[in-house]
Amino acid sequence: MKKELIEQLFQKFENASHLYKDIECWSARDLQEILNYAKWDNFLKVIDKAKKSAENAGEDIQNHFADIGKMVILGSGSEREISDLALTRYACYLIAQNGDSSKSEIAFAQTYFAVQTRKQEIIEKRLIDVERVTAREKLSKTEKKLSGIIYERGVDERSFSIIRSKGDQALFGGFTTNDMKKKLNVPQTRPLADFLPTLTIKAKDFATELTSHNVVEKDLNGDSQITNEHIENNLAVRKMLGERGIKPENLPALEDVKKVQRKLKSDEKKILKQPKKK
Repeated sequence: MKKELIEQLFQKFENASHLYKDIECWSARDLQEILNYAKWDNFLKVIDKAKKSAENAGEDIQNHFADIGKMVILGSGSEREISDLALTRYACYLIAQNGDSSKSEIAFAQTYFAVQTRKQEIIEKRLIDVERVTAREKLSKTEKKLSGIIYERGVDERSFSIIRSKGDQALFGGFTTNDMKKKLNVPQTRPLADFLPTLTIKAKDFATELTSHNVVEKDLNGDSQITNEHIENNLAVRKMLGERGIKPENLPALEDVKKVQRKLKSDEKKILKQPKKK
């Protein structure tokens, strides 16, 4: 494919994109023209194949192929509304995959949308990692806050460790911290929370926040009162999750959050070292 054609097609795809309900989309009518399909009916057949591919991948079609209308000007100068679709990048990618590969436009579109979709996946993955790292940092701060509160109320470091373990046992349906480490293959020398998914980390954080609040509000003192409070709060959080069909002990372990954090920082350094575009 000639460089001139590549540049021309790239600009066409870039210029045709627009926002539909705050989501980047392409008009199916515009895409039909760019992909060199003379007849709308023929292009609809390709769209139908793309929809089936999306269904087979477990996607909700309406999230990627939205029915919209488009006004066109007739030869007489009057306007008429015709059917159209707002297509996400993913929808466009599937259309390109199901199109006539002998067309140079289709061949370009397959690569264009595959690369762009991959970029989006990378961004989404990074955001998920950032959320998990942030949640873990928040839990550490919340636990530190609780330890400061209860140390003033007759609880030493060893007792605080036991209180946290009792809380875990309540949250994980009877599994102790060590039980969960074995279950998730977490090294005994590492904190369990470093390998938990974001949802579980936030659940632990919420229960700990409740304990900090109630220790002060109820003026609780000593190991027994504070332990019971922490157990009750973790049981309450577990009940809430259970009502949504979630059992924390059954959620899989994820990559060591420390490794994720190092990777995020490494990526940031690489980005900062890249020369700025003039």
